Amino acid sequence: MLKAGSTGNVIAALCNVFFPGLGQLIQGRLFLALFIFITVTVGYWFWFLVFPAIFAALIHLFSILNAATYKRD
Repeated sequence: MLKAGSTGNVIAALCNVFFPGLGQLIQGRLFLALFIFITVTVGYWFWFLVFPAIFAALIHLFSILNAATYKRD
């Protein structure tokens, strides 16, 4: 089993830095990965409205931290 901070989680977190949701996809969490990818992509697409970009940045940060601290039960 992978522990929080293990090599797999670090790789997943680094993948999330470049492609939101990819780390969750690597960890086998398909629906969360799709939600994060769509939410962050749409939020960054509407960057000129400011609020969606801030919300997307927070979700992006959450995805990185979530992948880094994930523990499989």
